[in-house]
Amino acid sequence: MRKINRIEPSAPVMPTRKKVAAYARVSEEKGRTLHSLSAQVSFYSKYIQTHREWEYAGVYADEGISGTTENRDEFKRLLEDCDAGKIDIVLTKSISRFARNTVDLLETVRHLRDIGVEVRFEKENINSMSGDGELMLSILASFAQEESRSTSENVKWAIRRNFQKGKPNSFNIYGYRWNGEQFVVEPEEAKIVKLIYDNFLKGMSAEQTEVQLEEMGVKSYTGGRFSNTSIRAILKNEKYTGNMLLQKGFIEDHITHKLKPNNGELPQYWVEDSHEAIIDLKTYEKVQAEIARRRELGVFANPSINTTCFTSKIKCGNCGVSYRRSGKRQSKHSSDVYYIWTCQTKDRKGVSECSAKNIPEKILQGVCAQVLGLEKFDEDFFLDQVEKVVVNGKDELIFHFQSGSIIHQHWKSTARKDWWTPEARAAKSAYSKKNPRSSGNITCFTGKINCSKCEQNLRRNTSPRVSGQKAHHWRCPPHTDCGHSGLEENMLKTISSDVLSIKEFDEGIFKEKVDSITVVSNTELLFQLKDGSKITKQWQFKRRQPAWSEERKKRQAEKMKEAWRKKHEQNKDS
Repeated sequence: MRKINRIEPSAPVMPTRKKVAAYARVSEEKGRTLHSLSAQVSFYSKYIQTHREWEYAGVYADEGISGTTENRDEFKRLLEDCDAGKIDIVLTKSISRFARNTVDLLETVRHLRDIGVEVRFEKENINSMSGDGELMLSILASFAQEESRSTSENVKWAIRRNFQKGKPNSFNIYGYRWNGEQFVVEPEEAKIVKLIYDNFLKGMSAEQTEVQLEEMGVKSYTGGRFSNTSIRAILKNEKYTGNMLLQKGFIEDHITHKLKPNNGELPQYWVEDSHEAIIDLKTYEKVQAEIARRRELGVFANPSINTTCFTSKIKCGNCGVSYRRSGKRQSKHSSDVYYIWTCQTKDRKGVSECSAKNIPEKILQGVCAQVLGLEKFDEDFFLDQVEKVVVNGKDELIFHFQSGSIIHQHWKSTARKDWWTPEARAAKSAYSKKNPRSSGNITCFTGKINCSKCEQNLRRNTSPRVSGQKAHHWRCPPHTDCGHSGLEENMLKTISSDVLSIKEFDEGIFKEKVDSITVVSNTELLFQLKDGSKITKQWQFKRRQPAWSEERKKRQAEKMKEAWRKKHEQNKDS
């Protein structure tokens, strides 16, 4: 008999459209304009959308940025979107538009190829997915990098040629305008330049002048806020004297574009009377001498910075930077400030960068007085004798004296004890009672039991037993190492009842009569009653074994039966 199978018609499968994006870049060094960039964006937008098999994924464009720099935000966004799977194909005009560093280019293209993203270079007609694509890219990218180097050398030659002729390379200077031949004074801005110089010679810091200019509503050359960095640059710029020092720096590598100070590697050119002066040369020289003096003094030269005798003298043994002073109030309305000294690296970047230990100022003063052989710390004597103090590890200070001698001194922090004053303890206790973490943790004992060693209140801990019941113990905070075993709450109630001469513990009577309980040791408790009397009570710590579970009872019963059976058989045989 013939067998007939029915073949069902299958629905046609439409090919998946590729997500296509383009990357465009215009470099200022080529003299491109915004019109050129917009033309590229317009072209690629239309070009991608005319292909039905493609899905438009956008055009990424960087303006006026060299292909050798890492500051191409749009290029970085393009790579991020490729990693996110938003793009399948990247179109670009040429290798030089994509990157001029051969290594960076190949690494980027290889990464995109590994994640399945194809890069097409229009001018060179190269596809990164093709077999010979990488070979061609290596060769042509080397040419592009060499072209970049050649262009950079030509630009450098032109700039240095102008330096020899006394022509500057920078034309944007606050206080002047460039007329094509020389700098011309801008009267209103020149007044501000003179004010900056006058303030500095009067002892004002750049930060103080910054505040003054902001109050006056003065804007910088670019129209933004006048920063203290800009003020310092004005104070160091010799062009305000009507003279110019050319080639103070140079770009060593055309790949990184980093400006390097010229310390004799290349010739410099001093151009006298090149333009009208705003500041006379004598005033300028006074300012440079004052800058050198303040640099020698460091932070002590800036009156706006609150300094002490320890400023710039306490050094971190881990990273080498100076410690800074940090103050903290014990309460919002308290006038007392608790100061500590902390490593600046640790303060700015966190413990992961530097784990140096903080030092309370009172302890630092006490250790210094001990090392200097003083009954009381003396700032002037410390400044006269000590060059620096290096914080080494967790418990050592290394004193370097002006005479060249070195002393190692161990110390121990009492910061927690100093901070945990009776006022702070009372405030914490009151807060804990009003804001309990859980209803089961606040009892009549909360805030009343304290440790004689760490002087902190004991905390209530709850742990389940095998029987299912909950056991409550009062122990010191976990960060302390007092050696106390802890007080079982039921035993504490029994001892309190005995002290108060009552048969059964009563919370109301306890609150009414007991002010505090001090744990003197593992065998002694001191009760402070509200009538002023004190009662010492001896007690013994007994470690309670956990209750047996039903399974353990059964196992033990079987063992006992087996032991009895063996013994019975031995007696029978004998």
